[in-house]
Amino acid sequence: MAELSDDDLLDALGVEVAPIHTASRTPFEERIIAGFEDIQRFFEEHKRLPVNAEGRDIFERLYAVRLDQLRKLPEARAVLVEFDTHGLLNASAAISTNVDELSEDELLAELGVSADLPAVENDITVLRHVRSSTDRREPEEIADRTTCKDFLEFQPLFEKVERELKANVRKALRFGRDATIQEHDFFILDGQFAYVAEMGETIKMPSGHNDARLRVVYSNGTESNLLLRSLQKALWKDETGRRLTEPSMGPLFSDAEEAEDVETGTIYVLRSQSTHPYVAQHRELIHKIGVTGGKVETRIAGACKEATYLLASVEVVATYKLKNVNRVRMENLFHRIFSNAQIDISIDDRFGNPVKPREWFLVPLQVIDEAVQRILDGSITGVHYDPHLARLVNNASA
Repeated sequence: MAELSDDDLLDALGVEVAPIHTASRTPFEERIIAGFEDIQRFFEEHKRLPVNAEGRDIFERLYAVRLDQLRKLPEARAVLVEFDTHGLLNASAAISTNVDELSEDELLAELGVSADLPAVENDITVLRHVRSSTDRREPEEIADRTTCKDFLEFQPLFEKVERELKANVRKALRFGRDATIQEHDFFILDGQFAYVAEMGETIKMPSGHNDARLRVVYSNGTESNLLLRSLQKALWKDETGRRLTEPSMGPLFSDAEEAEDVETGTIYVLRSQSTHPYVAQHRELIHKIGVTGGKVETRIAGACKEATYLLASVEVVATYKLKNVNRVRMENLFHRIFSNAQIDISIDDRFGNPVKPREWFLVPLQVIDEAVQRILDGSITGVHYDPHLARLVNNASA
């Protein structure tokens, strides 16, 4: 009898030999799968597809938008087809809402029709919420999304903001009530969290309005460098577009570094080298207090050309690192504390136009340092700055 090979022996025993495949997925594919699993859990819990309609839970609306986007992407369908046990990627999958139990207004809402619109707008033959090919091309022409190579630095921020949203520490408000966009703001756009990681210098557009180039990082691991006004337009057009409020609880920042802490910026204190008579007379007391997410040296590199820096070089006299705090909120806090000590001078910019620089205060450096320490220990709420005494005093003595 001829000697059998291992495969022949296994075959004779009725054991099927199949090659072992080791799955290797990219981070992008892993995020697609994780996002789809959220939708599946919703379907299994509620026995229906998520619906994007006014009055629904914000996460349900996010899942609905996300599912719609996944259905449109061939590469996403290819990745998810083996996981789609409920047939959710099928656009005609049944929604288990019982229409017989819905009122007329609720039924109209399910169909995406507002009950208070004029009759001609309620005509179901009129297409709504369908972007033209021109509209679809517009954001692509403005700023294509690309893979965010340093996404691991931002991922903890997205995880944290999602926890805060679920715990009602943050709220998701319809964009438009407040249409401002600032560095480090969070939004919801096209079913993804969007984080304004960087904001460039103000740009004067041909139309005459001001704009700025942004770096926006999305929770799906992509980023774009669209213009501020383009982001505003996108949020206005998106029915689920939302602004996330700042956390309503918790300390501003802590001096005890935790494992999950994310460095969010630097408070810097500057002293001007301007020859302006008032500045020269009070040079040791006049300070600019600001906050930046980048390097302070980069921020002040062109100080002598900018009116906000008094058109003069500056000296960095103090810096403080921030952890897990919105930089704009922190900067505004300092400006409120020392608002009654803001200097009132006017200088001419490079074009001869008079400018009143902000953020410069007649405050001793040691008082600024004390304010930082009081913010750390929470005692800042019990004091205010007395410009006549040049120190922080208890509110009770006011």
